[in-house]
Amino acid sequence: MAKAEKTIGGGPLLIVEDDAGLQKQLKWSFDDLEVIIAGDRESALVAVRRYEPPVVTLDLGLPPDADGASEGLATLEQILALAPATKVIVVSGNQDRANAVQAVAAGAYDYYHKPIEPEILRMIVNRAMHLHQLEAENQRLQQPRGGALAGVLTGSVSMQKICRTIEKVAPVDATILLLGDSGTGKELLARALHDLSPRAKERFVAINCAAIPENLLESELFGYEKGAFTGASKQTKGKIEYANQGTLFLDEVGDLPFSLQSKLLRFLQERIVERLGGREEIPVDVRVVCATHQDLRQQIADGRFREDLFYRISEITIDIPALKARDGDSVLLAHAFLEKFCKQYDKTLKGFTPDALSAIKNHGWPGNVREMENCVKRAVIMSDDIRIAAADLGLPPGTAEPELLNLRQAREIAEREAVSRALVRVNGNVARAAELLGISRPTLYDLVNRFGIQAKDEVE
Repeated sequence: MAKAEKTIGGGPLLIVEDDAGLQKQLKWSFDDLEVIIAGDRESALVAVRRYEPPVVTLDLGLPPDADGASEGLATLEQILALAPATKVIVVSGNQDRANAVQAVAAGAYDYYHKPIEPEILRMIVNRAMHLHQLEAENQRLQQPRGGALAGVLTGSVSMQKICRTIEKVAPVDATILLLGDSGTGKELLARALHDLSPRAKERFVAINCAAIPENLLESELFGYEKGAFTGASKQTKGKIEYANQGTLFLDEVGDLPFSLQSKLLRFLQERIVERLGGREEIPVDVRVVCATHQDLRQQIADGRFREDLFYRISEITIDIPALKARDGDSVLLAHAFLEKFCKQYDKTLKGFTPDALSAIKNHGWPGNVREMENCVKRAVIMSDDIRIAAADLGLPPGTAEPELLNLRQAREIAEREAVSRALVRVNGNVARAAELLGISRPTLYDLVNRFGIQAKDEVE
């Protein structure tokens, strides 16, 4: 029988079938692929762990229930638990249609009824391979590019999601409200919103509503005409007008005096400003980004913040997590700041001591990234040793942990832990542990010898 067009590559094909004749037929049908054969659930799971096949064909009638579907369905469930992205094509007899439908409901990609027609099965496998490749590529494209946004250093899932949100909303002119504790990087994200927007070539104008006295804040925002008040010797544009065509960042908007909130609301609604002492209505085209560490809903309840203004500034709200909630970011940022300040102050420090790294991980960082930056800066300036210790950071020493200097060391620690757990689970039996880990016995022997782990080779 002539074969159909070549199967799409991308990984081995696992065939789970207990009939030796069908095993040979299927292997011949896919001789342009690397084909792995498994005859039962246990060997199928070992193959999934070892080869990570993108596509599996699975016979539902596996021993010890060769005449039923319970073993095949259990195998399907465990394959998808191990490798959710795997495309499983269920192969069943015509009388097993209900079981095949049940398998699809349980997560199988497709089903095919015996007797086997290689051309049709190849077509189904081709589609499955192609879909797996597309999904893998889509997942790769959704991974953070360069770690995060320009200027944002993070490895935590929560911050990476925020970076993706920033990328999505930056091109539109919706008013953004950034919520987060002091020092979490609200202005950095506001600048990212500007830099990724169509307004990137225009001005980014920032004003801290909490840093300017109330009697001066109105003139800072809206500007003033000559003679509007004592000392107003010339016409002056306000920050809002100055940001025309660009982005206006109102930091700590929760501290905006109540008397100014109505005037800001009018600007947001009508996009016009009037300078102090003037009557001319000046149109302004500006994208507004606000930020605060205040609980604005509580301020609304207390009568200190206008509810209508809140809804106007929070068309899209982004909550920024505190540094202590960003898994792994404290150490990542510490190394980045160390490199930055070593260059700035011409220092040749080699890193952090293990107790310093532990202290960095365990510290709560109430001042967030700003506290971290100041802490490392001070340590770089003051340290007399080759490495920064916890005392240099002004932190209590933590429990010393091995410092992971490179990927090889990180891999060795992970391998040691995985081998140890597997051997404990099978009472030290190398053969069973190798199957559990999806590696060969010689490979496991090498790891056991390298790490000095106790094991036994007798089959139980």
